[in-house]
Amino acid sequence: MGEDRPVRTRSYAEMGSRLLPLSATAVALAASSAGLTGLALYVGLVAVPLAAAAAYTAASDWLEGEHARLRAFSSSLALTLLVTASAVRYDAPAHTGTPPLASWSLVLAVVAYAIPAVAWVLEPLRYAGRKPAVFSR
Repeated sequence: MGEDRPVRTRSYAEMGSRLLPLSATAVALAASSAGLTGLALYVGLVAVPLAAAAAYTAASDWLEGEHARLRAFSSSLALTLLVTASAVRYDAPAHTGTPPLASWSLVLAVVAYAIPAVAWVLEPLRYAGRKPAVFSR
């Protein structure tokens, strides 16, 4: 009873994926493009809490000192765009098609989610012209 046992540190990385809100947004965009406005509406509404969780996680990571500023801003932008798309789509008259603002908001949300990936791919280019510190005198 009095014996100390090592406890594994808790990790909440398994709680959610950064790809989950992007996937839901892409499915809503695909459903909207296919003319399935009802499915696009409901998938878009499901994507909003997923995007909120991703934005909250990114913002808290940034506030804890991790290098997540770009991810926090892009996730927050995507959340704003998803809320806009859902509100416009929900308020649209029935059987009138997809409002252009809703479609463009979904496209821009996908782009916002892609910004950190593009920055990650382009990061080695920042150091391409520099010599390593070991060889400089």
